[in-house]
This record gives sequence, C-alpha cells and structure tokens, in this order.
Amino acid sequence: MALFNLAIDSKLRGCDLVSLKVEDVQVSGRIRERATIVQRKTGRPVQFELTEPTRKSVEAWIAHAGRRPGDYLFPSRSRLSPHLSPRQYARIVHAWVESAGLESSAYGTHTMRRTKAAQIYRKTGNLRAVQLLLGHTKLESTVRYLGIEVEDALAISEQVEL
Repeated sequence: MALFNLAIDSKLRGCDLVSLKVEDVQVSGRIRERATIVQRKTGRPVQFELTEPTRKSVEAWIAHAGRRPGDYLFPSRSRLSPHLSPRQYARIVHAWVESAGLESSAYGTHTMRRTKAAQIYRKTGNLRAVQLLLGHTKLESTVRYLGIEVEDALAISEQVEL
C-alpha cells in the first residue's frame, strides 16, 4: 500500500520512486508532509506532497519492514540490488492491475506517475502547476505528456465566462 500510495502522490518516475530512502520521507520519526528529491533523469529537484493516507501507509511500512534512516524505503528481494529495481516495480504494478481485473498491458509504472497529474489538470486546468509537480522544464513537454489536445483547451475556455 505504501508503494502504491507513494507512487500516486509523488508523481515520480519509477527509477526515482524505487530509489527513495527512509530519510527522504521521514524526519525525526515523523513522515514528512512534503518531500524533495533530485530526479535522476534531469538532475533537478522536484517536490511532492504526502497525503494523510500515504503518510499512514508509509509509516506502517517502515515499522513493518524495520526500515531505518539510511535504508532504501523499498528493499530488493534480490541480493544483487539494495533497493527494488524499476523492473521489479513494473512487475508489481502489472500484478496490481491484473488483480483489479484490468488489462495489464494498458497500464504501467508511468500510469502511476501520470494519474494524479492528469487529475490535477482536469480539475484545475492549471498546466503550469502540473509542469512544476512533474519537474518538467518545458511546458510543451507537459502538454505532450498529458496528451492535451485543442478540444481540451476549448473545453476549458468554454467554462470561463467574462
């Protein structure tokens, strides 16, 4: 549950999600409300929130798994890697999707990253906020990422009365 919740809240790429350490999300035994990490792909910092359900599930996971500061949040079952690999994470996501009765080929780790960002955009129409949350440097990247079309822009425009 902690992995699922954190994937949705953080909007991180899989490689960044699996590389999280306990101290990235916990300080002095308390789960942070906001965290900042440096993205592996861009080398730029990105901040994300941890909602109450996420904080509770992460706190429970840390206690259950006996994780300590300095430890990776999600350890690998393989001795070859200190943390869950992006491939292992992808397998877990596919298992979640199949258990929900959905077609696993239609969903993946990037779906987890995109979910909250797309909802924020749909509810607010604030493309700049989504750009910041995803850590994109170019607005055009965010537009492409969300698959925004002229129809979407017109729908938002139609909701504004002057």
